[in-house]
Amino acid sequence: MPFSRPGGKCSPTLTLAATSLGFVLVILDVTVVNVALDRIKSALGTDVTGLQWVLNAYTLVFASLLLTAGALGDRFGAKRMFVVGFALFTAASVACGCAGTIDALVTARVVQGVGAALCVPSSLALLNAGFPDPAARVKAVSLWAGAGGLAIAAGPVVGGSLVDWLGWSSIFFLNLPLGLLGIWLTIAYAPDAPRAPGRGLDLPGQALAIVALGALTVGFVESGPLGWVHPIVLAGFVTSAVAAGLFLAVEARVAEPMLPLSLFRNPAIGAACAVGLLTNFSFYGLMFVFSLFFQISKGYSPLMAGLAFLPMTALITVANLAAGILTARFGPRLPMVAGQALAAVGYMVLARTDAATGYGTIVAPLLAVGVGSALTVPSMTAVVLAGVARERAGIASGALNAARQMGGVIGVGVFGSLMVGAGDRLSGGMPIALILAGLAQLLGCGVSAVGIRRPSRPVVVRPVMD
Repeated sequence: MPFSRPGGKCSPTLTLAATSLGFVLVILDVTVVNVALDRIKSALGTDVTGLQWVLNAYTLVFASLLLTAGALGDRFGAKRMFVVGFALFTAASVACGCAGTIDALVTARVVQGVGAALCVPSSLALLNAGFPDPAARVKAVSLWAGAGGLAIAAGPVVGGSLVDWLGWSSIFFLNLPLGLLGIWLTIAYAPDAPRAPGRGLDLPGQALAIVALGALTVGFVESGPLGWVHPIVLAGFVTSAVAAGLFLAVEARVAEPMLPLSLFRNPAIGAACAVGLLTNFSFYGLMFVFSLFFQISKGYSPLMAGLAFLPMTALITVANLAAGILTARFGPRLPMVAGQALAAVGYMVLARTDAATGYGTIVAPLLAVGVGSALTVPSMTAVVLAGVARERAGIASGALNAARQMGGVIGVGVFGSLMVGAGDRLSGGMPIALILAGLAQLLGCGVSAVGIRRPSRPVVVRPVMD
C-alpha cells in the first residue's frame, strides 16, 4: 500500500484535518458507546458485565499499547503507522456494527483499541512534521486537542441521535466514511515524518504490561457477578500484581524501556499521572453508570440520555481556557486542586440521586463534575510537559495518557461491579460508586497539593479533555 501520492503536495491544513479526524473518532468511541449500552444489552442479550467489557476491551488495549505504538511510529514512520492504525480502526468499526453476539462485539472492540493506539502518537508526530514553525505547531496541536474536547461534548448527543434513528450499529458504521476520508487525506497530503529505524521495541515490557492491566480488569469486572473472593477474581488480582512487579523489574534493566522509570525521579510527573488516573476513574465510571441510569431507571431514550450529559460536557473547552489562564498566572497546582475539589462536590451531591430525583436537581452537580474535570486535565498535562526535556515529551505524555485510560478501565470495572452487586438495581449501587468517585477526587486534591510545585518558567497549556 503506497503511503504517499505520486507527485502529491503536502498540505499542513489537510494534515491537521486528517489527524484531527482520527483523534475525534478515537475519542468518540470512548464516549459515544455509552448511550447505546441499553440497546446493546437488549439486542445481544447481555448483562452489565458484558457491557463493561464492551467499553473496557477498547480502552484497555488502547491504554496498554500507547507507549509501544509511539515507538513503532518512530521506527517505521508515523505516516505509515497512522494509516495502518486508521485502517484497522475503520475495519474493526464495521465488524462492531455487524456483530451479532456480545463476544463478537468485544473482539472487534479489541481490534479497534489496537488501531486507536497506533493512531494517536503518530498523529502528533505528523503534526510535528507538518508544522515546522513552533508557533504554528502550537496552534495546530491546540486545534487537534480542541477537536478531542468537542468529541467528548458531542459524543453522547451524536450517539443518542444515531441510536434513536438508526439503531445501535449505526454508531460504528459512521466511522466507515469518516475513516476512509481520513486515510485518503493522510496518504495524499500528509508529510513523511522523520524515522528512527534503530529504535528498539521493549517486547517483554509490553507483554507484561498487557498481562498486568488485563488481569486487573478481569478482577474488577468479574467481581460483580462472581464476588470478590471468587478464585477467578483473586487470580486476576494476584496475576496483575506479579506481572506489574516483573514489569518494573524489566523496565529498570532493559536498554530501551517502554516506560523509563527515570521519568518519575521528578515527583511532579508521578503526581500528575496519579491525578490523571483518579480523574478518569471517576469521570468514566460516572458516564457508564449514568448512561444506564438515565435509560433504565429514568426511562430516557438514547438521544435524551445524550442530551442529559450536556451540562457535564458542553463547557469543557471554556474550562480548558480558564485552566490555561490560571496555570499561566498561578502555576498548575491551583487549578488542579480547585478542579478536583469542585468535581468531588459534584460527585458527592450526585450520590443522593435515585429514580425519583428530578433532572433539574442533577444539572448543577453534573456541571460541577464537568467543569472541575476540565480544569484539572490541561494543568496536569502542563506539569508533565514542563517536567521533562523536549526529547522526552512524547514518552512522558504517553505515560500520562496510559495512566488516564487505565483509570477509565478501573472506573468502569469498579462502578459496574457495584451495579451488579446491587442485584442489577441500578440506583442501588450508585451511592457507593459516586461516593468512591468523590473520595478519589479528594485524594487527587491531596496528591496535587503535595506533589505539584509552581514551575520556574511559564507553562503553555494545551486544551484537552480526552
